[in-house]
Amino acid sequence: MLPAFLELGTPDLGTAAGQAVANGARSITVIPYFLTLGLHLERDLPRLIDGIALAHPGIGIRVAAPLDGHPALVQALLDRARKPASD
Repeated sequence: MLPAFLELGTPDLGTAAGQAVANGARSITVIPYFLTLGLHLERDLPRLIDGIALAHPGIGIRVAAPLDGHPALVQALLDRARKPASD
């Protein structure tokens, strides 16, 4: 598993995908770490995925659903609300 960022972090998604392919990956699953469907998921991510597919023909690429609506999300938020932030 390789972390990647859409902006303001490294490695970016294209670089992480290139590293995965260089390490022998034959397929890539992108797991968006976003709470809701927004511009990054609707506009930016599909554009980046298209670029990765062009750069790495033959590599299967799929995008998982965002966290929005996942049943564990409410429990995670409640757990955080019950515990004070560390100082």
